[in-house]
Amino acid sequence: MKAAEIREKFLKFFESKGHTIVRSSSLVPGNDPTLLFTNSGMVQFKDVFLGTESRPYSRATTAQRSVRAGGKHNDLENVGYTARHHTFFEMLGNFSFGDYFKRDAIHYCWELLTKVYGLPADKLTVTVYKEDDEAFDIWAKEVGVPAERIIRIGDNKGARYASDNFWQMADTGPCGPCSEVFYDHGPEVWGGPPGSPEEDGDRFIEIWNLVFMQFNRDAQGNMTPLPKQCVDTGMGLERLAAVLQHVHSNYEIDLFQNLIKAAGRETGTADLTNNSLKVIADHIRACSFLIVDGVIPGNEGRGYVLRRIVRRAIRHGYKLGRKNGFFHKLVDDLVTEMGAAYPELKEAQQRVTDVLRQEEERFFETIEHGMSILDAALADLDARGGKTLDGELAFKLHDTYGFPLDLTADVCRERNVTVDEPAFDDAMARQREQARAAGKFKMAQGLEYAGAKTTFHGYEEIVFDDAKIVALYVDGASVNEVKTGQDAVVVLDHTPFYAESGGQVGDQGVISNASVRFAVADTLKVQADVSGHHGTLEQGTLKVGDTVKAEIDAIRRARTARNHSATHLMHKALREVLGQHVQQKGSLVDADKTRFDFAHNAPMTDEQIRRVEEIVNAQVLANAPGIVRVLPYDEAVKGGAMALFGEKYGDEVRVLDLGFSRELCGGTHVNRSGDIGLFKIVVEGGVAAGIRRVEAITGDNAVRFVQELDARVNAAAAALKAQPSELTQRIAQVQDQVKSLEKELGALKSKLASSQGDELAGQAIEVNGVHVLAATLEGADSKTLRETVDKLKDKLKSAAIVLAAVDGGKVSLIAGVTAEASKKVKAGELVNFVAQQVGGKGGGRPDMAQAGGTEPANLPAALAGVKGWVEAKL
Repeated sequence: MKAAEIREKFLKFFESKGHTIVRSSSLVPGNDPTLLFTNSGMVQFKDVFLGTESRPYSRATTAQRSVRAGGKHNDLENVGYTARHHTFFEMLGNFSFGDYFKRDAIHYCWELLTKVYGLPADKLTVTVYKEDDEAFDIWAKEVGVPAERIIRIGDNKGARYASDNFWQMADTGPCGPCSEVFYDHGPEVWGGPPGSPEEDGDRFIEIWNLVFMQFNRDAQGNMTPLPKQCVDTGMGLERLAAVLQHVHSNYEIDLFQNLIKAAGRETGTADLTNNSLKVIADHIRACSFLIVDGVIPGNEGRGYVLRRIVRRAIRHGYKLGRKNGFFHKLVDDLVTEMGAAYPELKEAQQRVTDVLRQEEERFFETIEHGMSILDAALADLDARGGKTLDGELAFKLHDTYGFPLDLTADVCRERNVTVDEPAFDDAMARQREQARAAGKFKMAQGLEYAGAKTTFHGYEEIVFDDAKIVALYVDGASVNEVKTGQDAVVVLDHTPFYAESGGQVGDQGVISNASVRFAVADTLKVQADVSGHHGTLEQGTLKVGDTVKAEIDAIRRARTARNHSATHLMHKALREVLGQHVQQKGSLVDADKTRFDFAHNAPMTDEQIRRVEEIVNAQVLANAPGIVRVLPYDEAVKGGAMALFGEKYGDEVRVLDLGFSRELCGGTHVNRSGDIGLFKIVVEGGVAAGIRRVEAITGDNAVRFVQELDARVNAAAAALKAQPSELTQRIAQVQDQVKSLEKELGALKSKLASSQGDELAGQAIEVNGVHVLAATLEGADSKTLRETVDKLKDKLKSAAIVLAAVDGGKVSLIAGVTAEASKKVKAGELVNFVAQQVGGKGGGRPDMAQAGGTEPANLPAALAGVKGWVEAKL
């Protein structure tokens, strides 16, 4: 039974039992930005289990795409070397949300395994939690599993309820016992049943885990029954396929064998048992589906995990002898295997291929040099009997040659060597510290402050009349007063100034009273909820405890707000135009522009840029109100608000609805979308592999840009004696005229060369039967020089010729030698003889060569020496 059929039978079986087939969720969890990747079937139902979300069904079944690589669940180093470790796998599952419980879950499990898949009942062993008599009795008395094949597992992990057979979502919350089903490969395979000293052997393999969410655990460890008991089960497709296809390793199932054959084809490897092929076959699945779900190779977060996996696959291909791109060519084979089950893979096929190709090209530029350094270091280590690679070298490989640490560790492991990871971490920490020191100096950062939080009023007000100074800093040190002319950081108890955060720059403005004026150049965070106003005291003396008026630059704030709100609309528009894989990777919002970095693997076309502008400006014209709500984080995300991975959110978050956009955002924004006025993209380009950057302007800046552009168009039209509306047509006419004139000029130059050739032929001097000519052609270009040389060679029959032309401070040289003469006189050597005297060099064929120079003053003497040079050669 093939893997695709196994998957289909599972889903159809549970559909026949009243379950709704729910498509796999993204590998990027939409409801939990703290979770790196979706790693089980229950992730998309987390809020349902917690009771914070309802679904129109109480029974569900899924085939969930899952990744375990990076973070807590990291199988990367084992992948390819064991029978059942993968970065990517499919988790088959059935779920009950307050509907059926243990009895039905156990009966469904047994029926599917024994009746549908046809597994022999005597090959199956089950485990239950030691105290779960209910589950034990169902297995024994209703299903009929012999008591000796039902194993009770207690608290075997050192604490109460810490057991292989007790599951909990977190330290508190829903939890309950679980029951696992194991397949017995028979006594010929070493290993013992679960709970025995030999349980780590391969004889008994877990294939299905049934989790019974039965209790709620509080902070004191007390268990109370849940009002709605739930079921969460998970069965790895690859493990089940190995059992049903009567093979020991997951890599022997049909799905993997086809990918391994494809990897062998692309690497030129005939031995299909090679572990490197297993690595490549596994990794193409993880990499492709991560890219499908919007992850792009990068240097942090999910992007870096993807980069590590891609580069590990490339290294294994390199190990097999492949020295150029191959990995991206496996995407087509993966689509053949899994495209029917996951149409999103087929839809993104070209994008996945392009992203992987770009990442390969990037790494293949450095891998050979990096591997030679690593190989030399390992050879030296072996000669000295060492077993630990220097962490500083590992860091150099990471920093200079793009080797992730686990890639270096992978190579070392193959040679029984470990990496000094603490030394690597130290080197990484030093580099980060140096980068921070070299970055923009932020006076408000790193200040010691132990007072109350700053109360921010800037969402509603631009002036706060009664603020108190609670701290002052000069040159990073706390002071009690600041005098005229000093730069300082001022901390207030209340402020309307927005502190730089979330990509939005800090406010500028003035802090003042009757005798004091402090110009605020920037507002930065001293701590998470404490704002530092950085600027210069222009008048008076500021003291801790003074009462002041804090007033922001309202025009600058309004421009910044327009740009920030436009960023939200643009983000949504980019996802509509380019695809849902678009994710924010960075932003800068100030009064002049918005700069937005996002994941996308190709330059935007003019049409795509125009479409984004149309969508955003339509939202501007709709003049939708900006609606701000403060909501519990889970409720906000469940309601469709976009949360960014890596951002830290509190229990309550600020949600901005503006037109068709809904995002979590703590920044300042317009009251209505119409306040943006006009939106215009002015820059689009790439900043890194798979990362594009757009810069856009709004409001009066956009109007001014359009006016300036209009003025340039009118000036160009006037210069071409055309109306602005006729400019494109007129430019096309001028281009045609230029082409015609260039063609005519070329013909005249050719005619001139012919006539000059006749004149120059008479200047040739015969040396030992060879006509030698060295001359300058005024106003000739390289093409004319070459044509003239060809004509002279035909005319003189046996000749060595050098022609030169001077244009500004540059010399062009062409040397030509006829066939018979080139046996002794080489055109390349001849042209170099002249070029070296005029500050240049050149080369070419024995019969024709060219060169250039930068010292035209030396040209006459250089040409005068040609006769003697040729004479010496003959």
